[in-house]
Amino acid sequence: MSSFKYNRLDKNDVAVLLVDHQSGLTNLVHDFSPDDFKNNVLALGDLAKYFKLPTILTTSFEDGPNGPLVPELKELFPDAPYIARPGNINAWDNEDFVKAVKATGKKQLLIAGIVTEVCVAFPTLSALEEGYEVFIVTDASGTFNLTTRNAAWSRMEAAGAQLMSWFGVACELHRDWRNDIEGLGTLFSNHLPSYRCLMTSYSAAASRNK
Repeated sequence: MSSFKYNRLDKNDVAVLLVDHQSGLTNLVHDFSPDDFKNNVLALGDLAKYFKLPTILTTSFEDGPNGPLVPELKELFPDAPYIARPGNINAWDNEDFVKAVKATGKKQLLIAGIVTEVCVAFPTLSALEEGYEVFIVTDASGTFNLTTRNAAWSRMEAAGAQLMSWFGVACELHRDWRNDIEGLGTLFSNHLPSYRCLMTSYSAAASRNK
């Protein structure tokens, strides 16, 4: 008999950690196109807002080549904890960041960032060591190439992290379409052109059936 236990993402026990989505570091992302990557990061931000998930923003060495946080995330989360680390490469080495994570009271962490094998992997391994359940939002995390990405994914997965997409995250959090068709459908439509076509067809059919 399998010992596997399916622990679903629970919107009441999830916090989102957006690690080092900085203007300089975005130039290092080559495993996604610039447009796709930006869309994926903002989709993760939008679903965090939609499900009212506590979200923490952090940057590393903003005064250096990493640059400032991309402005869209700051605009999306104006009141979220914002930890500008002076130099710590591993966000978990920063006391203020760890305090902010613990202050959420959540045990499931959604982590995304730049670059995957460092800014995502290091805090992921640290959080796992402390007993958190960690889910990597793979398409909102980026790095140099597929080789480095796959190595990072393998390392985190071997340690117990789970790999997901932002779309999978949203569906697992939502559980049931009857909870809100229009709200989640709009979120998907805003970030997936093909889904906008689907929702347009749905709306047209719904209008005809009234």
